[in-house]
Parts: sequence; structure tokens; C-alpha cells
Amino acid sequence: MGEGKIDKSLLSGSTTLLLLQLLSEKDMYGYQMIEELKKRSDDTFHLKAGSLYPLLHGLEEKGCVCAYEQDAVAGKPRRYYHLTEQGHRTLQEKEESWNQYARAVNQVLKGGASCVAG
Repeated sequence: MGEGKIDKSLLSGSTTLLLLQLLSEKDMYGYQMIEELKKRSDDTFHLKAGSLYPLLHGLEEKGCVCAYEQDAVAGKPRRYYHLTEQGHRTLQEKEESWNQYARAVNQVLKGGASCVAG
């Protein structure tokens, strides 16, 4: 792995969490989410439309997001996604799980929570 490269398997588990976080801030359309993830992650997250839309459709089926169309300044209407109450609850659950996971990984990397130098 070269410098600045992150294993794709590490990213896959966090993508839904990241999308929910973006949508908790404001309604967005697909390309806008892709660009915002790239920008906020310092170009680490390069989500493709072919990965994004199945995730969004899955979130829609679970009642986490709802979609609506809105006219764009130029061109055809854009499909925006809005985070529902269920989506807010799911975001909170996923964030708690992520934080617990990150703490556990960090404890292992640092030698364990209860390791005492003897």
C-alpha cells in the first residue's frame, strides 16, 4: 500500500455512516455527496455513482432516507435525498458502533487496555 492509500475493505463498512452524516446536515443529490466526501476526506473517499446509488436505494427501502426531485438551475431536475427520523436514529446507532469499534482497534494497536508494564 502506497502512502495515502487506504484499504478499500476499511472504507466499505463506513460508507453508509458517512452518507447518513452528510444528509443529517442538509439534503443533497448524488454527485454533491460524492464531491463532498472527496473534499472533506482530503481526497481519500472516491465513491463512484455505481456504489453510491445502490447504498442510497437500500437506505430508502429501510426508511432512512426519502428522495424527491427539484429543478436544477440548468438541465433536468435533480434527485435529492432527505434524512428521515429513522435515518437520524440509524446514524446515531452506526456512529456509536463505529466509535466502539475504533476504540477497540486502538486498544489493540496500543497493546491492550489492561496491559501493565511489569
